[in-house]
Amino acid sequence: MASVARRLGVAPSTLRTWDRRYGLGPSRHTDGRHRRYGTSDIGRLELMQRALLSGASTAEAARYALEQIPRSGPAQPEEPGEPPGPDPADDGHEVRSRLARRLSTAALAMDVHAVQHMLADTITELGVLPAWTGVVEPVLSALGARWRGASAGAEVEYLLTECVFAALVRATPVLDVPRNTRPVLLGAAPDERDTMPMYALAASLAGRRIGAQLFGVPLPADVLAVAVRRSAPAAIVLWAHRRGVADTRLFARVSRGRQRSRLFACGPGWDPAALPEKVELLPDLPGAADRIEHVLVGARPPRVLDGPLGMS
Repeated sequence: MASVARRLGVAPSTLRTWDRRYGLGPSRHTDGRHRRYGTSDIGRLELMQRALLSGASTAEAARYALEQIPRSGPAQPEEPGEPPGPDPADDGHEVRSRLARRLSTAALAMDVHAVQHMLADTITELGVLPAWTGVVEPVLSALGARWRGASAGAEVEYLLTECVFAALVRATPVLDVPRNTRPVLLGAAPDERDTMPMYALAASLAGRRIGAQLFGVPLPADVLAVAVRRSAPAAIVLWAHRRGVADTRLFARVSRGRQRSRLFACGPGWDPAALPEKVELLPDLPGAADRIEHVLVGARPPRVLDGPLGMS
């Protein structure tokens, strides 16, 4: 133990604590009462140190290390508050919580490879919108609140945001023959900074074979009006997360002309009482996907699932 402690630059008492509380001790036994650290044991400890240096708590860092290099035998943490690992009998909430913890600890460790794989696995396992609403968005919100107003640590949120953006784009299949003849235009209110939910909605609609025209960068009102006039969408969905940018006059700007489109407002920024009569408020992203599909093409055909490449 002393040589491992010197190698890692920690006290032997720290290694004993990590072993007792988190199950990160040596796994090989020698004659008598002594146990010996193997290559995998040291690798877990090095991963834990890297996560700690990136800002993770001790418990988060320990979970991350055990997830990346699982033990051959079950770990025996001392504290009841430290879950030993996923339970096959987990219900949906517990599964989402477990996936969120894994994603958070990988992001805190700045392990881009692990983050990318976890996002892909989560989308495959849950589907695009359940993954977004139950795992990805809560983790992004928690990390944003954790580092708000501080320069140190904000890089974790930026890293995760970039990985999420790439994962949602990869989860959006290219449609040869969409079910809708005219697209649904997805955009955001000018000056809205949080447009990632529209990427999740576009991916979900593509999984249902609904063609969408996404403007992930918020367009000025006059440019958005031109885009609507040229693409003649069957429906327009405008996202607003903040009340300060949700100007209801935008709907009048984009609905002028001969070509009429169904108008939808989506996001917590819109005031339901202030919306024009012909604008329908979509309550959340899953409800938005269902409603848009119903309006554009009617009932959902069998075996079309909400996930990348037909996976739920």
